[in-house]
Amino acid sequence: MAWWVWVGPTVGAVTIDQASFEPVYRQLARILRDQIQAGELRPGAPLPSEASLSQSFGVGRDAVRDALALLRSDGLVITTRGIGTFVREPATDLTVVRTGAGTRVAARVATADERLSLGLPEGTAVLVVTRPGHPDEVLPADRAVVEFDND
Repeated sequence: MAWWVWVGPTVGAVTIDQASFEPVYRQLARILRDQIQAGELRPGAPLPSEASLSQSFGVGRDAVRDALALLRSDGLVITTRGIGTFVREPATDLTVVRTGAGTRVAARVATADERLSLGLPEGTAVLVVTRPGHPDEVLPADRAVVEFDND
C-alpha cells in the first residue's frame, strides 16, 4: 500500500477524494451545493458545462451528470437541454396546504401543460390536492408545505 493517496485536481481549494467511501458524484454535488448556499453561484447563474466540470474535478461525465441530477432533485438547479444548467431561484413564497377530513394529497411528476402553467422545469414533482367538492389543486412540490389537521 502506498503511503500517499491521490485526491484529484483542486478547484478553489476544493478537492474530490478518489479514495473516499463517499461516491465521487456525491462529493461533487456537495461541493456545488456548498458553492450555491455560500452565494458563490448565484440564482440564475449558469453552472460550468459537464465537460468543464469533468475536467476541472478530474471525474467522468457520468459522475457530473449524477451530481447535477442530485442537485435538480434537491431543487437547487434547473437544466434545460441544449442550453445548460442554472442555479434556481430560492423559494420565497411557500404555499401551505392544510389537510382535513377527506383531503387527499398525492405526489407525481408534472405534465407538460402543468409545467407550462406553473413555470416548472422538466421532471419537477407536483402535489395534487383533492378536497371533496373542490377541483383538484396542483402545486409545485418544492414550494408547498403540507400541514395535517388532527381534529
